[in-house]
Amino acid sequence: MKEYVVIFEWAGSNYSVYVPDLPGCISTGKTLEETENNIKEAIQLYIDTFREDGRAIPEPSFKAKAISVAA
Repeated sequence: MKEYVVIFEWAGSNYSVYVPDLPGCISTGKTLEETENNIKEAIQLYIDTFREDGRAIPEPSFKAKAISVAA
């Protein structure tokens, strides 16, 4: 099992999400939950395509952490 960082962004009327370690692996959704489910499916399809093509699956390299600051 691999764990990839995903980045969620509010796009004004929906969420978009991408995976920095998997170029071109993106998705959208109306809610965070829907968007998360959609990107999980997109990641699996991305990995399946790499396997079918005989390419090495990119290793996770990005790390993320929320940092709280007074604003």
